[in-house]
Amino acid sequence: MKASEADILIVPGYTNSGPHHWQTRWEQKLTTARRVEQDQWSKPVREDWIARVAEEVNCATRPVVIIAHSLGIPTVIHAIPLFTKPVVGAFFVAPPEVDNPSIRPRHLQTFGPYPRDPLPFPSLTIASRNDPFGSYEHADDIASAWGSMLVDAGEAGHINQDSGHGPWPEGTMVFAQFLSRLKP
Repeated sequence: MKASEADILIVPGYTNSGPHHWQTRWEQKLTTARRVEQDQWSKPVREDWIARVAEEVNCATRPVVIIAHSLGIPTVIHAIPLFTKPVVGAFFVAPPEVDNPSIRPRHLQTFGPYPRDPLPFPSLTIASRNDPFGSYEHADDIASAWGSMLVDAGEAGHINQDSGHGPWPEGTMVFAQFLSRLKP
């Protein structure tokens, strides 16, 4: 599949993705990409975030490919039962442990636990060995439950601008390979 054949939905996490974050850069380069905007980036309300993702998927005019980072991942996973349009793939980066009481801020726990049912579309999950918001073992466990291919990013922090992943060319290459394997 080519990017031009899909509606690419960028689903940021808590506090959104800033101007130098890889998600923002990808959104600017991919002509069919658009960000799922949330009303409350700093005080996420699970039901509102889920409804907004479902709304964006359901108004798509082409097959949907999702690119979710951090809290965007449980938002997408919880929204799946509300999708009425086809999602052909999801690219998940840095899944947080939303059911871990030691992860801060605490209100992120309202997005947990993750549903563990196999996903109805192909997915790829990229996780770091030293992500402060989620362990690699947790990412491995949920990716396995979902039937998602897991990619080990090594010691890459939260795979965001703070961990040095502004342009993130390695991620671009992995996404391009993933996209090329999807069927419209």
